[in-house]
This record gives sequence, structure tokens and C-alpha cells, in this order.
Amino acid sequence: MQRGVLFISPRIEDAAALTQMLAPLDVPVEHACDLTQARSQFETQGFSVVLTEAFLPDGSWLDVLELAREARLPAEVIVTHPFADSRFWAEALSLGAYDLLAQPFHSSEVQRIIANACTRPSRARVAGAA
Repeated sequence: MQRGVLFISPRIEDAAALTQMLAPLDVPVEHACDLTQARSQFETQGFSVVLTEAFLPDGSWLDVLELAREARLPAEVIVTHPFADSRFWAEALSLGAYDLLAQPFHSSEVQRIIANACTRPSRARVAGAA
């Protein structure tokens, strides 16, 4: 869990709540308000996991997925949406997201999913080993 989590959301209060939820995991959490800020943070840092709202002021979760794929150190992408249903979950996974989290966040579910994503072997390492 060394590289941490990037949370992309225009809601600063959600970033504070997420940071508190992940404190027991000792996972560093960075926050970006939009895709532009996230892109800048990816240029200077590596993340194990990116948790993004489905719709951002300047893009969508699909843009974040592409950003994470192009990063020097690939990251797992978890999408969050208030109306996360099974259809959206299936679409997100089929397009390459790690998982989908419904809002509002439930601490135990967030901790479980983030911990699993942080400890998952990098797709780049897995692909290189094959």
C-alpha cells in the first residue's frame, strides 16, 4: 500500500471523509478536484488506486481510466456514483475499472475495496510475467 490513493472529486468534504475512512489502513490519500488536477498529480506521483466520481467538471471516469493506463506506474481505477447499479457496475468492469462504489460511502466497504485494490499486483507486472 505504498503508493497511495488519488481521489478525484469536486467535493472537498468527500475527500476529507475518505481520508478519515482510510486512516486505519495507513494509506496516503491525495485529492484532485478535476481531471486537469489529476493529470498534473499523475505527472509527479504514482498511485496504487484512483477513486473517481463518474462525472467530473472536465471529463468522466473513462478519461480517468485512460489516464491511469497511460501512467508510468499503472493504477487501479474505482468509480463512484450515487446511483451505482448492477448495469453500471458491469459496464465499468468490462471497460477496465477495478470496481464501483456507491455513494454515500460506507466505511467498511471503502476500506475493503481500497485495501484489496492496493495489494493487487500491478497489471504491468502481471503482463510482463506472462
